[in-house]
Amino acid sequence: MLVCPQCQFENPDTHNFCQRCGTSLTDRVCPACEASVAFDAEYCPQCGAKTGITWQVILSGVTDASSVQAFVTSQMPDSEPGVQPLPSRFLDEQQRYLLLELTATGVDSELEGRVLDCQPLQPSLLEVVQDPEQTHPEWFTADVATTLEKATIADALAVPAIAQVYLTLQPRNVSLPQIHDAWESNGYTVVLLADRADLPLLLDLWSSETVLPLQILHWLHEMIEMWAMLVPHRCSQSLLELANLRVDEDQLLCLQRLYFEPQDQPAELKNLGRLWQILFQKSQRTQFGALAHLCHDLETGAILTIDDLRLRFEAIANEMQSPTIPIDMPSDSSQPQQFPTLDSESTNSPEPETADLVNANLLLDTESDNTPTSAMATRLELSESEDELGNDGDDAPTVVLPMRLVSLEDAGRTDIGRQRDHNEDSFSIQTDISKSEDPQGRTLNAKGLYILCDGMGGHAGGEVASALAVETLQRYFETHWHDRLPDSEIIREAVVQANQAIYDMNQQSSRSGSGRMGTTVVLVLVQDTEAAIAHVGDSRLYRFSRRQGLEQITVDHEVGQREIQRGVEPTIAYARPDAYQLTQALGPRDQNFINPDVQFVELNEDLLLLLCSDGLTDNDLLETHWRTHLEPLLSSQVSLEQGVNQLVDLANHYNGHDNITAIAIRIRVRPNLDGLKS
Repeated sequence: MLVCPQCQFENPDTHNFCQRCGTSLTDRVCPACEASVAFDAEYCPQCGAKTGITWQVILSGVTDASSVQAFVTSQMPDSEPGVQPLPSRFLDEQQRYLLLELTATGVDSELEGRVLDCQPLQPSLLEVVQDPEQTHPEWFTADVATTLEKATIADALAVPAIAQVYLTLQPRNVSLPQIHDAWESNGYTVVLLADRADLPLLLDLWSSETVLPLQILHWLHEMIEMWAMLVPHRCSQSLLELANLRVDEDQLLCLQRLYFEPQDQPAELKNLGRLWQILFQKSQRTQFGALAHLCHDLETGAILTIDDLRLRFEAIANEMQSPTIPIDMPSDSSQPQQFPTLDSESTNSPEPETADLVNANLLLDTESDNTPTSAMATRLELSESEDELGNDGDDAPTVVLPMRLVSLEDAGRTDIGRQRDHNEDSFSIQTDISKSEDPQGRTLNAKGLYILCDGMGGHAGGEVASALAVETLQRYFETHWHDRLPDSEIIREAVVQANQAIYDMNQQSSRSGSGRMGTTVVLVLVQDTEAAIAHVGDSRLYRFSRRQGLEQITVDHEVGQREIQRGVEPTIAYARPDAYQLTQALGPRDQNFINPDVQFVELNEDLLLLLCSDGLTDNDLLETHWRTHLEPLLSSQVSLEQGVNQLVDLANHYNGHDNITAIAIRIRVRPNLDGLKS
């Protein structure tokens, strides 16, 4: 099949244009000169701009250059050995991946280089693993989807073990490169990764005078978290190769690839301390005393666990926040240099042989004056509302730097479904965004109000109730939401007023019993990096992030959940015939029977918020298909509108018995370094 690059529609291999949107499936438009360029061309023939898709290739099991030539030749049995130079050979028998270069990596039996993807619209093996339902239908069924995990599917499709490590780690951390394809052939292992060779090296930026001290502190924090992620998979060596450390366009640390340690030579935490020392030495930047102590204790083995390292690092961040501790000081200051005290251990003087190193690395930066700063917020603790969501403090994200909003995107759609003759769902999206740019990047100031209601009451009932609830909530927040998020009482009052508006209409129309109209509601208010959530009924809010995965934030107001909260076993609670009957809804009864749930959360990592009616959430649809339909939406390169359309299509395919409504909110945040500008 050919997957359209514009709308993601799957077309037969023989088609030259997309059946859905008409986009060409044989060539692309050059972004520089708008000339038509074949997909198998690396550069535009008219202006020379790069147009082709290249991947980094890692070739394992190689003993020498001649064995590489033998490998390439073995992939093309009709060719005579040595007829063409290596770069003109294809890496695979389908003649999709054209070798551009191969060089030694310094790792035994391994070469790496680049390949040109000559068939970029074809799904790769790893894309089959990501979405086997679509690309391997001959054996993948709905029953299989509920029982097989990605790793199991990878085993079934003979994905190499090294590729499975990438598949396991990628959902948890954006720092890893996308793995595109992998296979084994004739004793060789081939892995294709996103080509990050054009990203700047961490060391080069570390040396730049324009990089602020807190940005460096954030990179160190990222290394700590990445180390904890990589150690269980024996690939923490990936952090110890300077040439492997890159920085993306959002100033986040990322890896060019994974390096695996020998079984008998595991990496030790002190190696990370040595790396930090090297970064400061090579960049000629200096550290303030507490950080110098930390590097020294790491390198000498005084810090043995990642938890101890985290605690020490957060203590340093606290010191940097203190107005008595200067972050920046001229390196030639004649004043005595004192080490800030962390704890009883750090009050000890360093060993004589390391004293010169510590004194040389006393400060974090040498470019600013002696002005103290307290702009650093060292940790954003989880709010009480997040604790109520079930987030364990040990697993919840710890943010060493305050965060700023850099991107807020949203999309919504409602659909009648396949069995209903009218749509009782209503939704609303209202945003107010202002943007500012500075040398540290883009910052947004944003307010977003997102409302989803699922009505009940039949013709001229459910749709009226849901629309009235949306309208009432909009009007309320126009006058009650100003420069900061409303508090919980204001939000509850908004929901109560929406209930009253529907209740009054029921009373005026003398509706009774099942004829009384009503609606569920789930709403989200976003202000910069904070959000408030309220809901009544069984419409839901989900949160998805790479670190936390998929989480259901709201708890349905229905009989089954009520029984569970009373201590009844879930299987027994949902064996009741009325288990899915709502215990709360807007409209049927007065305000004495309405108790909306209200929560507040910090938006301290890139995430996706998804408001859903039960036409989308029934039968654990999102829990089953999150890898294929939610995880890709975290990428800013993926159309959010298209993603919502695909979610609705998915619900129509597997459910379709009810109206379907979805609102997706994509939020991207980055460290806020504004407080440290000179």
